[in-house]
Amino acid sequence: MSGHIPVMLREVLAQLAPRAGGTYLDGTFGGGGYAAAILATPDCTLWGIDRDPDAIARGKVLAERFPGRLHLIQGQFGDMLALLADSGVSMLDGIVLDLGISSFQIDEPQRGFSFRGDGPLDMRMAKKGTTAADLVNSLPEGELADVLYELGEERASRRIARAIVAARLEAPIETTGRLASIIRSVLPKDGSGLDPATRSFQALRIAVNDELGEIERALTQATALLAPGGRLVVVSFHSLEDRIVKRFMGDIAGRAPGLSRHDPRGLADRPAARFRLLGTKALRPKSDETDANPRSRSARLRAIECVQGIAA
Repeated sequence: MSGHIPVMLREVLAQLAPRAGGTYLDGTFGGGGYAAAILATPDCTLWGIDRDPDAIARGKVLAERFPGRLHLIQGQFGDMLALLADSGVSMLDGIVLDLGISSFQIDEPQRGFSFRGDGPLDMRMAKKGTTAADLVNSLPEGELADVLYELGEERASRRIARAIVAARLEAPIETTGRLASIIRSVLPKDGSGLDPATRSFQALRIAVNDELGEIERALTQATALLAPGGRLVVVSFHSLEDRIVKRFMGDIAGRAPGLSRHDPRGLADRPAARFRLLGTKALRPKSDETDANPRSRSARLRAIECVQGIAA
């Protein structure tokens, strides 16, 4: 698993609290960093899901180290209920989700996730379906600007979309290097140290993989799988992800905003929450981790625990 550094590993293990005999899910197997640490707990069983076939192939080495204890499934973590049901699993003692892109994907130019090395403008985690090049070369200017603004929080989205549309009239945009160059040509560096292409690449990656929809589906299914005492631990890497996780966990733990005192529905007793928050604020990586792994700087960890089963 060289080349992959699991983010906030200490905090993930502390919140997940794996125990002997427990059954767990790493819904974003990636480089297997969390999986290896969880499997260090004697006699626990771990299921690993990843949509990237390369991740599943790499994981076979780890599965051989823990025969009968690590089970790998290729698929999307937003389909975890069906994927696990097919293997006879209906209840878990813990689930961890790392919502960031894996180091392997970033570091392989041919996957097209990064502008640091020139490669095909792909960005598909599952290696199938619509590519980033398809979106860049086919979306109308207004729709492209909306994608960059809504999924990348890019304020200059209209300027960038205009430049992309003009450039693709000359020739299709097929590489990460050319797209990054187009963006930089109309968006100079702002002094933050962030490459001008960063937010646009994030937006396209999220759109290609329907990442926000996937997160919402996964959160709902994860809570249906947790046994009493089971925990869900989620590590996110940008505000769009973290807002979804924060809102979902707050709602399911009974922390949703109350109704107005003038609304008669506010007089009714609320049902007891099935989950409790493990901490009121997101955890952040410690300075020693961010110094050693700059990619961890934007990480946020939130966790909840199931306190009662689903009513019959």
